[in-house]
Amino acid sequence: TMNGQIVLCKGVNDGEELEFSIKELTKYLPNLESVSVVPVGLSKYRDGLYPLEPFTKEDACKVIDMIEGWQKKIYPEYGLHFIHASDEWYILAEREMPEEERYDGYLQLENGVGMTRLLLEEFKDGMQRLSEEMTLPDESVADEISLATGLLAYPYIQRLANTMEENFPNLKIHVYPIMNEFFGEHITVSGLLTGQDIEKQLMGKELGSRLLLPQN
Repeated sequence: TMNGQIVLCKGVNDGEELEFSIKELTKYLPNLESVSVVPVGLSKYRDGLYPLEPFTKEDACKVIDMIEGWQKKIYPEYGLHFIHASDEWYILAEREMPEEERYDGYLQLENGVGMTRLLLEEFKDGMQRLSEEMTLPDESVADEISLATGLLAYPYIQRLANTMEENFPNLKIHVYPIMNEFFGEHITVSGLLTGQDIEKQLMGKELGSRLLLPQN
């Protein structure tokens, strides 16, 4: 089996071109197991390159609607959702992430498809285990820590931190979103943050006993 990816560029291969691409790629089912659609990453180093614009919220809604429409057509026949929108589209569109079942076993995690849903599910499972082991809320855990993350994941990390603080009233968590000044503000994933941006933007901030950085 194979897995594919479409890097979407505004005004180039979106809209009707994306519809055509998906239609043509379905001919390779089931040998082609999944295709992810990701927005092109636009760094600030673009001198002499083809002029490209970032996608808007309205653009993201259209991409998601098209992809989810194709999922509904494909799944009854193949048992696969096949075409997947990366997490960035849902965050840009301000929509909730798809349920876990729609990721077909997270075939495209490395392309940023389902990472947020997997994080939410793993956190939920972890909180369930804690609730079975101890009585929540629990005031015995007392600490102050900080987390640094990219702008893309920040709302979700903050949501999880709030839940932790609700269950552990003496735990204080600072969540700091880091702007990517090195590559440019349109690069929002944590995996492309540089040490110099993290250091510069956390200088003088309350960090507590530990600063936790994303594994990537």
